[in-house]
Amino acid sequence: MKILYGYKNAEKNLAKPVLAIGIFDGIHLGHKRVIKRLLNDSSPGSDKVVVTFDPHPRTILFPKRVPPRIMSLEHRLSILEKMGVDAVIVIRFTEFIAKMSPEDFVKKILKGIGSEKVYIGSNFMFGHERGGDSKHFVQLGKKHGIIVKEVSPVKNGRKIISSTWLRDLISSGKIKKAEKLLRRPVSVLGTVVKGDQRGRELGIPTANIDPHHEIIPPPGVYAVIACFDGLLSKGVLNIGFKPTFYGRQIRRRKEPQIEVNIPGYDGDLYGKNMEIFFIKKIRSEKKFRNGDALKKRIKKDIEIATEILSNNDGVKKIVIYNPCL
Repeated sequence: MKILYGYKNAEKNLAKPVLAIGIFDGIHLGHKRVIKRLLNDSSPGSDKVVVTFDPHPRTILFPKRVPPRIMSLEHRLSILEKMGVDAVIVIRFTEFIAKMSPEDFVKKILKGIGSEKVYIGSNFMFGHERGGDSKHFVQLGKKHGIIVKEVSPVKNGRKIISSTWLRDLISSGKIKKAEKLLRRPVSVLGTVVKGDQRGRELGIPTANIDPHHEIIPPPGVYAVIACFDGLLSKGVLNIGFKPTFYGRQIRRRKEPQIEVNIPGYDGDLYGKNMEIFFIKKIRSEKKFRNGDALKKRIKKDIEIATEILSNNDGVKKIVIYNPCL
């Protein structure tokens, strides 16, 4: 998959591109419907191209109300590649882009890319002060020789699936409900970094994960599947502030620590990217009277996680999704 940063030279690298435009934060079922319409497009000899924006437009438009990202750009790109997209154009969202009129957006960006067909969600808003909606886009498309295909939203029950809803579910710990909006378990992409070695001191080494500015579930212990080095590995993960060792002191940190134990793995993970899929919460974080009591409980958590992961629909979905390939 080609990754092109900026739109000015995109036409030179693409063949008769057909586009899908959106932020696609989370790549939930609504986003997937738009992208699948793109991938199923029958235009011969055309590159199937996703156009996305980074940072999130709210960073510029509403800087005091920027929502946490469900997925980093790197995470989105990884999933789009697995979906079979030919190319992604990443447009840096700036004041200049924000102030473009809807017509300039079509003339300067879409015409500049060289596309004659575009897929959008029905809630797509664009142009200065979000002055253009999907209906306006269709009209401008006709004016400038671009076919605009509006894709209807996906509902769960009577409610339209959205990134806002997904974000709220993850942050409140409702990971099974969030899984329904994704049709795969909630995941976080992060890099393994050096921690305080507490797990190693207990004889249960853990990998400390620095998430790529992605939203994470609330503190607690979770049964997880970790994807790294082309492998899917079962594990148990803790999100929290280590109250057994630090009491309330560590709560001065803005973010909790994330540690994952992969039973039986003893390789070097430092610096590696790891995608972690949350299957089920085992328990809430708690303070133990000492390290030995914590060690005993962690071993119990590993047993519980192993049992959960041995026969779980979420795990089966991950295997089908095959994120490590």
